[in-house]
Amino acid sequence: MIIIMHPEATPYEIDNVVAEVEAKGWQTHRSCDSGQTIIGLQGEGQPIDPFHLGQMPGVEDTMAITQKFKVTSRAFRPEDTTFTIGEVSIGSRQLAVIAGPCSVESREQLLETAYAVKEAGATFLRGGAYKPRSSPYSFQGLGEQGLKLLAEAREATGLPVVTEVMSPPKVALVAVYADVLQIGARNMQNFDLLNAVGQAHKPVLLKRGMSATIEDLLMAAEYILAHGNNRVMLCERGIRSFDNKYSRNTFDVNAIPLLKELTHLPVIADPSHAIGVRRHVPAVTLAGIAAGADGLIIETHPNPDQAVSDGDQSLTLPQFTDLMDHVRAMAHAVDRVV
Repeated sequence: MIIIMHPEATPYEIDNVVAEVEAKGWQTHRSCDSGQTIIGLQGEGQPIDPFHLGQMPGVEDTMAITQKFKVTSRAFRPEDTTFTIGEVSIGSRQLAVIAGPCSVESREQLLETAYAVKEAGATFLRGGAYKPRSSPYSFQGLGEQGLKLLAEAREATGLPVVTEVMSPPKVALVAVYADVLQIGARNMQNFDLLNAVGQAHKPVLLKRGMSATIEDLLMAAEYILAHGNNRVMLCERGIRSFDNKYSRNTFDVNAIPLLKELTHLPVIADPSHAIGVRRHVPAVTLAGIAAGADGLIIETHPNPDQAVSDGDQSLTLPQFTDLMDHVRAMAHAVDRVV
């Protein structure tokens, strides 16, 4: 249920309604758009009489939310969620561009990439310090040393850092170095981790699981928002399908406009993982922008053929620079700016 307060409701009236429903065991979340407060109810409290609530001073209306996801829904917050990281406004007309290597391999590799993507127009630097790999024998990342290198690259370029966190005990450490905590596809339903990043109150990039439905993704986001952290970006990165001979995943371009309709949260497209083939990354990138994505996350590397992970889908630095010219043109066509 959501409780829609009158635009002229006083702080006392709003607090009184919150106290009334919390006394019955409900969790509450407030959203204020255009000067109007909406109170969302979550949990398993005692039954509440909508008529009684509707008679309380300051209440304009009550509405049941039929979807399983509550706080992430458009019914709870009709307007787009926007927030600022560094100088970048996420979820606004500005298109966020997150770029960098799959894995942080060395200081030289990371700094060369950071300077190049900054020059090309990227607004964030991505890089993995901890890497979840299918094989336990594959490169697992540099750990805290990788985080320190990311922080050095941020200091050198001014680009905010996006990096993955893999377990609840690592959240506090990664949060010291990173501007955005990334939840990878394999961890989308790691509920202890979702709770931990929600409590950290840092911006979160939540990737859709490779076999997850749209509702699964929104329910995962619900865990984070339940802790009052609404600085969450949803990421469409391709899903598993019956054909993996020619591409790594299937880019669910449908998910982008559907998510924009269902939720107020910003949506990021990941063309690198979606297709997994370097020469096709530009086409999928432009499709994501055309579909309404609020941002992109693209893998780049000085020498992809020598990369320790995801080299096949990583653009060279000149290829990324060339792609950004096309990104600007497509963004202009759909009334976005880079």
